[in-house]
Amino acid sequence: MQEIFDVLINSFIETKIGITSNFLSKQLSAHLVNNLNTLYDNKHMQAAGTGNDSIAVQNKLVRSDVIYWLDRKHEDQYENAFFDLMDSFVEYLNSSCYTGITGYEFHYALYETGSFYKKHLDQFRNNESRQYSMIIYLNENWIEGDGGQLSISHDGIEYKIDPTGGKSVFFKSSELEHEVLVTNKPRMSITGWLKR
Repeated sequence: MQEIFDVLINSFIETKIGITSNFLSKQLSAHLVNNLNTLYDNKHMQAAGTGNDSIAVQNKLVRSDVIYWLDRKHEDQYENAFFDLMDSFVEYLNSSCYTGITGYEFHYALYETGSFYKKHLDQFRNNESRQYSMIIYLNENWIEGDGGQLSISHDGIEYKIDPTGGKSVFFKSSELEHEVLVTNKPRMSITGWLKR
């Protein structure tokens, strides 16, 4: 995995947007997709809001995905395998870049057909603990016409990143405004933040 971690980190250093393919194995991705679909079918996923606990707001004109927070306490072997991967990445990131990351939080995100998330920053105004945003996509056989790209504006350039399965995107939570464009079919990811 070190080679994949290096691609993610080096592309971040070069452009402020780290991207790598195959961050998740196809096998682990398939299990996580099955988990997400089961949670959705059983109505365990909740409408996402904006802001944090003290000022959380739900506004479907801004954000229309549904989410489910991940936690090792759920004792799910595949989600714990994902956390093991993240522990390895954080350890490597801290040792190679001295980032001082001490924790993280992640959730499943499902964008149903027609869903989107308007342009925003990930770091809260009243809490600077989120240092890096990280998205890991779970969508197999995604094509451009499916929509749902992650759009990031940086230095006058608009980057549109297809949410293809196994790909990971990594950037500073406080620096880059981004949005999820309207998706034309269900779009799945694990999304979260590395924290200090």
